[in-house]
Amino acid sequence: MSSIQDLSITLSQGENLSHEQCSIAAHALTASDVANEDKKTFLSNLSDKGEHFTEIQAFAEIFRGMASDPKAEALSEHAIDVCGTGGDGSESFNISTFVAMMLAAEGIPVFKHGNRSITSKCGSADILAAIGIDIQASSGKMRDSLDALNFAFFFAPSYHPAFKEIMPVRKLLAEEGKRSIFNILGPLINPGKPKQQLLGVYAESRVTQIADSLHAMGLKRGLVVHSRLPEGKGVDELTCAGQNIVAGLGDLKEERGEWSPDDFGLKTCSMAELKGGDINENVKIMNSLLSSSATEGLTNTVLLNAGAGFWISGKASNCEEGIELARKTLKDNTVSKWLSRVEAFWK
Repeated sequence: MSSIQDLSITLSQGENLSHEQCSIAAHALTASDVANEDKKTFLSNLSDKGEHFTEIQAFAEIFRGMASDPKAEALSEHAIDVCGTGGDGSESFNISTFVAMMLAAEGIPVFKHGNRSITSKCGSADILAAIGIDIQASSGKMRDSLDALNFAFFFAPSYHPAFKEIMPVRKLLAEEGKRSIFNILGPLINPGKPKQQLLGVYAESRVTQIADSLHAMGLKRGLVVHSRLPEGKGVDELTCAGQNIVAGLGDLKEERGEWSPDDFGLKTCSMAELKGGDINENVKIMNSLLSSSATEGLTNTVLLNAGAGFWISGKASNCEEGIELARKTLKDNTVSKWLSRVEAFWK
């Protein structure tokens, strides 16, 4: 059997790993008796070679298999996750988390998987905790939340206990400014295994690759997206501030190409209109969306993402119809009413 050192050599020679080799590596990465330096070398060599979509698929399936089971499979066929990889440096508002609230408010089961802020001032867990959700509640309580609110949050550290053995290595790589496969895997290892997903990625080069990985993992419908900004940077969301790169998967696999805001009758905006801040600032921005006082650029960007989410979930026949449903969802206070139910459930 190969060791993680042997696999590091294989990677340094430019060879892709088989599923079996990925399994060996995954178990070594989560083992307490494997040196952090060996783990770091492996992850660095994998990144330097470039992760093939079959390797991403293999690691995602293996790590998802290691996760604690929230026992929500009864809803997984119709559930959706809306999230981004993070790591784009945009410091934008928590668009995907707000969109997840909109989808849940319209009756779609949402399996949100995330963590506290790592690369920004306010992560998905931070803003959900701010509105009263107990992000570390038991699986049973989260299943009750699905029944009452169409929403469950699976807090990554609670469902992936083995990852504590990887965090020191990730920190070492981050200190050196290096990414690893773990900058990609988070959104792919939702322990609830939703069959639908809207996933934003930090790099345009990752869009098709990750869509192919999710397709191979058997997801039913989804889109992987990235917004290319005029100044050359990018965002892990659909936005009205740039050109959107889109790759479908499952039933939407043929959806490959670019979306512009004006394709949907939405005005182009500046990235400044999408900026977020700390928890307090982002709660204020959320309230501005609820009261129709947010910037036009942020409102339209939220509508675009929610429209895509409604389309993926089958609530709308296309993205344009989804955008109109999203507009109605905001206008008729559906999300505000849902948040009142959230408060009552979690008090």
